[in-house]
Amino acid sequence: MATVQLDSKVRTQTGKGVSRRLRTEGRLPAIFYGPEAEPIMLSIDYLQLKKVLKGKAAENIIVDLQIDSNGRSQSKTVMIKELQRDPVTRDYLHIDFFEISMGKEIEAVISIHLINAPLGVTKGGLLQHIRRELSVSCLPKDLIEKIDIDVSGLDIGDSLHIRDITLPAGLNSTEDDDLTIATVVAPTITAEPEEVEAEEVEEIESEEIGGNEKS
Repeated sequence: MATVQLDSKVRTQTGKGVSRRLRTEGRLPAIFYGPEAEPIMLSIDYLQLKKVLKGKAAENIIVDLQIDSNGRSQSKTVMIKELQRDPVTRDYLHIDFFEISMGKEIEAVISIHLINAPLGVTKGGLLQHIRRELSVSCLPKDLIEKIDIDVSGLDIGDSLHIRDITLPAGLNSTEDDDLTIATVVAPTITAEPEEVEAEEVEEIESEEIGGNEKS
């Protein structure tokens, strides 16, 4: 996966008031940390972050984080550990960056996308997409945004499990091989109301007519 660059500045002040002021200035409060790194309080450009994240899964982006401290810059390879958003406006509120090593495996969750129409669907069956994400381990360079799985061969009654798919090179599933990803089930048949025989309809009509004449 390609690495994206993001600029940041060290900040020394903390607190809700400081965070609000940063947001009004078009910047987002952030923090950098790692297994062997001291935490650093940061701020980043809000619009630059939006551009970087557009159309991507935030947790699967490898970031070349440029940290500016009084004119001195250092580069850190990170991933987004947590991205807080406003529950109403969906605006970004705070972001955590976690340092990684390109030579050490990481764990990630990758989206599963089903492609092509299953054979069973062309026969009237219904495709059920049961598992939409897969937990994997891999080196950062092998990380991908999504996995495309061809389900065209699934007939009615067939299921696709994790053990049935071939993962891209470098990816290893950390989940149970027996878990179901998708299945094609037979359509549910709804019993139609029984049709009233024409003779019965005629008898009912005759009775109603006769009843009206008597009255």
